[in-house]
Amino acid sequence: MRIGTHVLRNNVFVAPMAGVTDRPFRKLARRFGAGLAVSEMTASNPRLRGTVKSQRRRDHAGEHEPVAVQIAGADPAAMAAAARASVDEGAQIVDINMGCPAKKVCNVAAGSALLRDEPLVARILEGVVQAVDVPVTLKFRTGWDAEHRNALRIAAIAEQSGVRMLALHGRTRACGFAGAVEYETIRAVKAATRLPVVANGDIATPRQARAVIDATGADGVMIGRAALGRPWLFGEVEHFLATGRELPAPRAAEIREVLVEHLHELYVFYGRETGLRVARKHAAWYTRALPGADAFRRTFNGLETCEAQLAAVDRYFEELAQQQQRPRCDEKEELAA
Repeated sequence: MRIGTHVLRNNVFVAPMAGVTDRPFRKLARRFGAGLAVSEMTASNPRLRGTVKSQRRRDHAGEHEPVAVQIAGADPAAMAAAARASVDEGAQIVDINMGCPAKKVCNVAAGSALLRDEPLVARILEGVVQAVDVPVTLKFRTGWDAEHRNALRIAAIAEQSGVRMLALHGRTRACGFAGAVEYETIRAVKAATRLPVVANGDIATPRQARAVIDATGADGVMIGRAALGRPWLFGEVEHFLATGRELPAPRAAEIREVLVEHLHELYVFYGRETGLRVARKHAAWYTRALPGADAFRRTFNGLETCEAQLAAVDRYFEELAQQQQRPRCDEKEELAA
């Protein structure tokens, strides 16, 4: 798949998620098979660009190219300036957020709130495209609510403005992340535009990715919440789309190895104090489908040093391995017989 001059590894993308798709997560996702990993959104407000949180979100050291940075805001001039600043800092693709449903974003008329003002959408897109010499992409939703679906018009505005790719979450802002995904709307947008269209929303397995592409005609898929604690999902989807065969699920020992690697990256990236707090949610996501996950999470969340967290991970997976090696009752009876 191609965005501007950038030829991507595949058509399986990481959805930008605030508080999740930081540099450690993006690097893992790309290593496992994601064709593109878009950063957490950065506010275009210049007063916020100097904060520690904003600076971390713009840290792409050591990442695979192309580097894709998402910006958010409601002022065309500020968005253009943020795009130029992002490119100066190394962005090779600028993504515009018109999909975030969070109240704190919509309350300042940014994110999916912009979908209510199509002339403003046009001014923002045109201003950003004209401000930078790298491809500009757009992530958006099907509309503000069920009575105000305008994805087709937004897609037309984007194409006219010079946007190079669309990522469409198949829900309105009012839906948030609940309810059925409007794959038929994604299909309609794909049929109406010459731009590449990437489908987003409730894609959690390789087979679902294949089904969504078949149903919508989309050029690729963007995966978000389903990849929490499962960065290998991108490689599983890549393999299935290419071969039609599913890869085996990772063993517990493999999950432990990735989790430990991720924790070390978090400690380095955020520093020990903040890193151990961020690590808590990731450890919960990695282990949520494993036996004893609730007890492990309660213990892990109470630990106050990085060393204690790593030791707890080691104990949990060692106990898990021992449990799996013990014969079940029916096996004991067969051995006795």
